[in-house]
Amino acid sequence: MKLFRCHHCAQVLYFENWRCERCGHHLGYAPWLKDLLVIDGDDRRADGARSCQNSQLQACNWLIPAGEAGDLCRACRHNRMIPDLSQTANLARWREFEAAKRRLFYSLIGLELPIPTAADHTLGLVFDFLADPDGPNEAPVMTGHADGVITINILEADHAARESIRQSMGEPYRTVLGHFRHEIGHFYWQLLIDTEPRKEDFRAVFGDEREDYGEALQRHHNVGPPADWQSAFVSGYATAHPWEDFAETWAHYLHIVDTLEMADAFRISVDPRVSSDPSLEAEIDFNPYTVGSIEGLIERWLPLSFAVNSLNRSMGHADFYPFLLSQPAVAKLGFVHDLIHKQCHDSAPMRSAPS
Repeated sequence: MKLFRCHHCAQVLYFENWRCERCGHHLGYAPWLKDLLVIDGDDRRADGARSCQNSQLQACNWLIPAGEAGDLCRACRHNRMIPDLSQTANLARWREFEAAKRRLFYSLIGLELPIPTAADHTLGLVFDFLADPDGPNEAPVMTGHADGVITINILEADHAARESIRQSMGEPYRTVLGHFRHEIGHFYWQLLIDTEPRKEDFRAVFGDEREDYGEALQRHHNVGPPADWQSAFVSGYATAHPWEDFAETWAHYLHIVDTLEMADAFRISVDPRVSSDPSLEAEIDFNPYTVGSIEGLIERWLPLSFAVNSLNRSMGHADFYPFLLSQPAVAKLGFVHDLIHKQCHDSAPMRSAPS
């Protein structure tokens, strides 16, 4: 993510801004320009673009370009089911979901990944945001992905409920945006890898996905991850099954790219006074969407995450990135990096198994 500026008064803006707090002009995000535009007043910059229909419910600030059909923006058109908005709590939760989803789409567009809809692909991307049923004997909504459909329980937008789930599952990190980034990893596994020979490339790095998925998850929930999971995985949940390992790694890759872009927007540099170790130093002055190798990302990410973790602790908060990245985990991130960039440069080689 990057910073923006108001085209009317030059005020610094964030991606989520609906209006400029200095001059009061209303704003809309144009994904085809990757910019926030002024959409009212005499100096409007939208050039015939119109607001997404969901802006009427304060659930979207994206624009639709002039001449494009439909009333929903590039992100909202993938919604299939949303919760009952007559319930006030559901409306607030849905808005939080949409804010996180727009950040997801910003990254997918920046990485130039295909984002097919159900109308133009047999594996079109669809979102169902559902609330648990009222009946006492009815099963709760399970967050997950199946054949292009990403289902997320809107209770995840309730901070108290999400924190309770996080603690009960022993997770160091649980956010709405994290759910989106994880589940979209399952989608892209099916879209980009579920064909030969990429399956063999995948198995060489992550393991054999033909292992029974249901049994693997049950085992994980019963006994948890192995004690040494940090030696090869980005998270404990990644040990459950190769599919989960890939989805967790994919989510971490998006975490890293998005955060590094914002660090670049602030021109952040890290140089600890107490150490001359070059591995703890970094100048965040590059575009992480175009960097050529995973090593180029990680050599900046590790000092940055170390510094921000330290800042968080100074405020009494938990670490902002409570994970360690071993060499095998970095190799898996490299596989994701190569897979994504192969979409634009088809001759690029896939990363082999870690040595």
